[in-house]
Amino acid sequence: MNKRMKCTLAYDGTYFSGYQVQPGKRTVQGELERVLTQMHKGQMVRVAASGRTDAGVHACGQVIHFDTALSLSPQQWKKALNALLPDDIVIKHVQEVDASFHARFAAKAKEYRYKVRNAKERDVFLRHYCYHYPYALDIEAMKQALRLIEGTHDFTSFCSAKTDIDDRIRTIYQADMAVDQEMLEFRLIGNGFLYNMVRIIVGTILEVGQGKRSADSISTILEAKDRRYAGPTAPPQGLYLWKVYYDN
Repeated sequence: MNKRMKCTLAYDGTYFSGYQVQPGKRTVQGELERVLTQMHKGQMVRVAASGRTDAGVHACGQVIHFDTALSLSPQQWKKALNALLPDDIVIKHVQEVDASFHARFAAKAKEYRYKVRNAKERDVFLRHYCYHYPYALDIEAMKQALRLIEGTHDFTSFCSAKTDIDDRIRTIYQADMAVDQEMLEFRLIGNGFLYNMVRIIVGTILEVGQGKRSADSISTILEAKDRRYAGPTAPPQGLYLWKVYYDN
């Protein structure tokens, strides 16, 4: 009798070519499926995730599920997986769930965070975990701009031109930022995100902070529904998939 297991995991995206399996590349999904297949004596086990992350992007609360015939307790699963997985992936929580649960389709909202280090000098030890941005910033203007991101909008201007999804309307429940000395942390919670959406929002808000565009230009950018109106795509290393929200 197969059981469905739900796992919450964290990973350092630095040395991965993203979450999703790609031939000949090291990926998070590839490592997970390799270990699960090993535990199932060579029988291939597929993993479904709440969504994919790009190369260099980190996760603190990615959620996956898989089906198994093995009769291990959640604690045994956690211990076994962590013993076999590489040290840049850690399983934080395991639970058995109903067969109807799906890591992606059951997700109600996601929270992403993006870290920017606003300092003159680069920090060599933080280079994989935040975006170094050495320019003076108007924090109040940035917070004002972020408020305009909140709500239900067509986010075509804030997604990669390569996006093949037609429906680009998403609801952002919360868009704000916290400042702790030289570290800035953007926080976005929404019902869904388009390809590169958080990174383009951050790139645009940083331009507002630098005075290259006004805070209220966000409304104009949204109305344009054209990627060329928004700012640059911030680099991957500052982005974290922080949490995935479900009904329970």
